[in-house]
Amino acid sequence: MTARTIRRGLDPEQVSAEFREFWAERRPGLLVTPRRDGNPHVVPVGITLDIEAGVARVICSRGSQKARNVAAAGPAGARVAVSQVDGRRWSTLEGRAVVREDPESVADAERRYALRYKVPRENPQRVVIEIAVDRVLGMS
Repeated sequence: MTARTIRRGLDPEQVSAEFREFWAERRPGLLVTPRRDGNPHVVPVGITLDIEAGVARVICSRGSQKARNVAAAGPAGARVAVSQVDGRRWSTLEGRAVVREDPESVADAERRYALRYKVPRENPQRVVIEIAVDRVLGMS
């Protein structure tokens, strides 16, 4: 682990086995989204990461503050960050997030969540915040 790594994008050829394991182990993370007034909204979440696609996902309810913050940015999406910490090991992923509501995207995100955490409870208002990762900080 290189604690000071800062890299553009999420190149599957450059991430370590340790990075892959870190983002596969069951642990909560934090999502930071911008509020309308520009202040950060920070909330604990479950995060899944598709390294090959360069996409992190967070499932949530359509009416949650985090989903509303991302949706308020419009079709271009909002700049967000997701982080995980485990003692001295940490990693932050930054990127542009959008809210996906289509059944295929939600089902895919639920499947990924179930693999990392547990089967999510039934939620007809579920959406997925999809983050196109363009910057990696921390371990790589």
